[in-house]
Amino acid sequence: MAFHRRIFEATYSLIAVLFLLAWLRETAALRPLRDRPSPGSLSWGDERLFLRRDGNDPNPYSRWNITGTYRGRWSFAGTSNGSSKFLDFGKSNGMSVFELASTPTKINGVHYVQGAVIFHDVHDGGHDLGVAQMRVEGVYIWPFKQLRLVVSSGSEGELLQEDHFMSNPYHLLGAFSSQVFQESPGEKVRRKKMLMSDMEKHCNIEIAAQVSRISSFQADGEHDCYRLEGLMESPAVEDDGECFSPILLNATSLNVEVYYNKAVNYTLLVTFISFLQVLLLIRQMEHSNTQSGAAKVSIIMIGQQAIMDAYLCLLHLTAGILVESLFNAFATAAFFKFVVFSIFEMRYLLAIWKACRPLGNGEGWEAMRRELSVLYSRFYGILLGGILVMYEFHNFLRPILFMMYSFWIPQIINNVIQDTRKPLHPHYILGMSVTRLAIPLYIFGCPNNFMRVKVDRDWCISLIIFMGFQALILLLQHYLGSRWFIPRKILPEKYCYSRRQESNSTRASDCVICMTTIDLTRRSSDYMVTPCDHFFHSGCLQRWMDIKMECPTCRRSLPPA
Repeated sequence: MAFHRRIFEATYSLIAVLFLLAWLRETAALRPLRDRPSPGSLSWGDERLFLRRDGNDPNPYSRWNITGTYRGRWSFAGTSNGSSKFLDFGKSNGMSVFELASTPTKINGVHYVQGAVIFHDVHDGGHDLGVAQMRVEGVYIWPFKQLRLVVSSGSEGELLQEDHFMSNPYHLLGAFSSQVFQESPGEKVRRKKMLMSDMEKHCNIEIAAQVSRISSFQADGEHDCYRLEGLMESPAVEDDGECFSPILLNATSLNVEVYYNKAVNYTLLVTFISFLQVLLLIRQMEHSNTQSGAAKVSIIMIGQQAIMDAYLCLLHLTAGILVESLFNAFATAAFFKFVVFSIFEMRYLLAIWKACRPLGNGEGWEAMRRELSVLYSRFYGILLGGILVMYEFHNFLRPILFMMYSFWIPQIINNVIQDTRKPLHPHYILGMSVTRLAIPLYIFGCPNNFMRVKVDRDWCISLIIFMGFQALILLLQHYLGSRWFIPRKILPEKYCYSRRQESNSTRASDCVICMTTIDLTRRSSDYMVTPCDHFFHSGCLQRWMDIKMECPTCRRSLPPA
């Protein structure tokens, strides 16, 4: 019995020693690079457990493929950056993105890694100074899950030649959205070159990180997700001291399939919105299917919406060309936007233009063709000019979007000037306001949007209030009158269709619309008198004016009722 007990105690002691040695080895692997033994005291030959050149795996660890995109946080190990040799960080923490591509080497257990590290929220204020990017390369020792990287000064275009970055929708769509919604490529390149120049002069930057697998419960989807936790620091160079205080890094790999599904769901949303807008346009065109009804609609309002849909068509088509794996989804969304603006809105635009020039219909085809060419030239000129303006003034994209979303204002002004009655259907007003808001609210308001655009809740709330205010005024004009908010004292004198006939008031007259007799002895609200002294039933003339603003008897123009 004592003999068995001694054997058990010896075995337990041996296991404890082995666990202690393993723990010490793992702890040493996590130490910062400058605290590790010098290269002379630690050689690759000492790691003979996993650096054998045969094809057999040295241990039960699997080859985790760390190629992908990682997103997480960075923060200074101390309170702030302690040196000005590196970038002058204006903040002590922020978001970070790793773009890594891992390839096997001839040495078993070692993978070559290259990629980029992007630091967001580097400076206070402004989108153009809030991002810093550096190119990195190094090794990934997969049996021990160790990642060792150094900042590389490779050429500007080397990184984008990797297959991973050319096929990763997260990387490409993120770069596309940053150029469209935040900054221009030129400023980004200049900042990167300046950063690389400063680091080459003063700093040697090294990154040591530990790779771990995330449990399937925490991971987003069924695919493996990994976490990087480590330290970025700069050992002293020629006794110049540190370039910056050590920076703690942690990032989690993104499931590209989930990101892909988000992009596809977004294109489905755009397609559904485009379908709804087609139905709303058809409803509005039926509401104003007469010459008089079409003339009440502002041609500027319809043209402004058509230009917005043309821009959305171009943006989605560009995104589809940029990311080949998402081409079908984005091309479908772009096609529906093309249908909205090129078929329905342009057709409605021409109907309004024709209704606003009734006297020009008899001028001949040559005159009409000249006027049509002028109309198309103005439309496409504004379309191309708007693209140049947004490219040059991309820093003011949000105010430009505010101006584009003021498309109801021309209709409000047109209602006041012409004193029109019910030019737009209420369903069209409400439906267009809601569907137009869906895309900008997703881009700037959804925290998990696939375009990686920073959420701006204040701007989203302002846009909703602005659009709601325009729609409210239009609805009140529909039910209370076009000039309900203008004081009566400053309104021009309006013709009264209910005036009484002073001379020979007892005579009878026939309504040429319904061909029945009008009793002029009754109250004046039962009949209406035109400026050319022709009498009609009130209901008959109102229905007529919804079709034509001309006198049914003598064809003279009629003032608004």
